[in-house]
This record gives sequence, C-alpha cells and structure tokens, in this order.
Amino acid sequence: MQTSSAAKNHARVGEYADMFSAMGTEARLRIMQLLLSAHPEGLVVGDIQAELDIPNSTLSHHLEKLKTEGLVEIQREGTFLRYTANTEALQELLQFLYAECCTRNKAVKPEQIVRICK
Repeated sequence: MQTSSAAKNHARVGEYADMFSAMGTEARLRIMQLLLSAHPEGLVVGDIQAELDIPNSTLSHHLEKLKTEGLVEIQREGTFLRYTANTEALQELLQFLYAECCTRNKAVKPEQIVRICK
C-alpha cells in the first residue's frame, strides 16, 4: 500500500509525463521555443502561424494540447488570442528532472546544464 506522499509523487510523475508527451512533436517543441523567445509578451496566433508556417487548423490543435497540459497560457485581446509560455510549469518540469539527474546520483553535473543553456 502506498503512503499518501508516495501516491502524490506518483501522480505528479504522471502529470510530468503528460507534459513531456505534449511537447513530444516537432511542431509543439518549435511552438514552445518560439513562445519562450517571445517571453514575456508572447505572440498572437497569427504571428505563431506566420513564423512557423503551420496550417491554422493544425496549429490550433497543437496549441490546445499545450494548453491542456498547462504549458501555455492564453489571454484574449479583442478578437485575438495571445499565447505565452507558462514558465512556472516549465521550471517545475526542469526541477523534477534536475532533482533526479543532478542531486541524488550526480548523473549530470549542474555546471554542465548551465553551460548548455548559455
């Protein structure tokens, strides 16, 4: 029988897996990169579509999947929808990975991660 703490941790792992899965296509990963490059202002759908050359109906599907998993946030501006990367969710996801790879067993040295990000 799982303790409540272990059950909670297990549930979070499932959420993180869903978040990774949502970014698991080239198009969605490109969308996330673009939104991060436009942070904190984000971009309206038309600008995302023009930049990435993704058909509008396909783009809507990808954005919905990212929204469902909490990776992007939406703000209505008149007739436009502005999307921004949910940096808090991404930070949580990275912290989850960091805790396992860089603290417990030191599989990756923390300074290597910082070097990759520069």
